[in-house]
Amino acid sequence: MPDTPPPIRVLVCDDQELVRTGYVTIFSAQPDLEVVGEAMNGHEAVAAARRLRPDVIVMDIRMPLLDGIQATRQLAGPEAEEPPKVLVVTTFNVDAYVYDALRAGASGFLLKDAPPAELIEGIRTVAAGEALLSPAVTRNLIGHFAEHLRRADTSSPDRDHIMSTLTPRELQVFCRIAEGLSNTEIATRLFITPETVKTYVSRILTKLGLRDRVQAVVLAYRVGLVSTLG
Repeated sequence: MPDTPPPIRVLVCDDQELVRTGYVTIFSAQPDLEVVGEAMNGHEAVAAARRLRPDVIVMDIRMPLLDGIQATRQLAGPEAEEPPKVLVVTTFNVDAYVYDALRAGASGFLLKDAPPAELIEGIRTVAAGEALLSPAVTRNLIGHFAEHLRRADTSSPDRDHIMSTLTPRELQVFCRIAEGLSNTEIATRLFITPETVKTYVSRILTKLGLRDRVQAVVLAYRVGLVSTLG
């Protein structure tokens, strides 16, 4: 029989005790998840993450002393070594702070009122290395700030560079990533295998100098390659 993989180690960071307790109860009931710690502000989150080395951090944005954005940047930003996956949770489906959190290094985000099953699956998704950007939330958030994104980050690749660097098939996959689709969903949409999609995603990130799928989504909106989603 194949060996059972170790559980995903989760750190829960939220300033509301009731929310933290709810998360811990929900996550601890899953055989493949292990809650290794809690934090009630950004400073505690950073200290606990560095001490406990979780696989995934469930991070609230609005916390005292140090907010979730700054905590995420310290833990998963460009200067971080062996950064954990950070899953940001927010009360609002359109919140400028969430975009900042994605740029700070978060692997994805969910709404706080998401069903427990969605939260659990979200942890599994980011732990597996996929960004968690549902099409609806992506449309509401990044689409809302599309004009701001186009004016920002002039050092990243521009539209012409993307169009000339990617093959037509890679460009198709890139646009599907920008919609927040998973590898399986992209495979279904383009009539190819998930393994082939995974290969395309890896090539796209390498060619464009991107760390992960979240950066790909942000870039696609910034250059206006994807401005509205149906």
